[in-house]
Amino acid sequence: MRFVRPPSTAYDSSHGRVDVLLACSAGGHLLQLFLLRQAWAGLDVAWVTHDKDDARSLLARERVYWAYGPTSRNVLSLVRNLWLAWRLLRELRPAVVVGTGAGVSVPFFWLSRLVGAKAVYVESLTRIERPSLSLRLVRPVASRVYVQWPELAEAVPESIYVGSVVGRP
Repeated sequence: MRFVRPPSTAYDSSHGRVDVLLACSAGGHLLQLFLLRQAWAGLDVAWVTHDKDDARSLLARERVYWAYGPTSRNVLSLVRNLWLAWRLLRELRPAVVVGTGAGVSVPFFWLSRLVGAKAVYVESLTRIERPSLSLRLVRPVASRVYVQWPELAEAVPESIYVGSVVGRP
């Protein structure tokens, strides 16, 4: 079996270090993370997500590395994304990795510790009472966990509730 690098603006070692590495799946996870962009305004950032139309549109002016998919119950994609995470974390040496899930962010969180990066997880707005599988997988290595519902803050010890990324009715 031959592994191929996903199509990308991607792996180019001339880019150098970043302050923040943002890792998430495309779709709603990407949108929620994108809405938080003021939090890292003025810092050097890079994104890791799936090569989808929404990602290409939202991140058109950003430094992006494309992850492998599908990530749900796909061991081959997990192995490929572990390798991608290892390569990028060693090259980019981010101070912090921020993710909203789902499967794309998990390898980046687990390997972030090996390069001395903090890991900050923002749980999805769709999780109101119980944590997602992604949060359960990354919580042991997360430096901080933010939730978007007070009910979930009660269910996830040591999580931080500061409101929602998007407005709620």
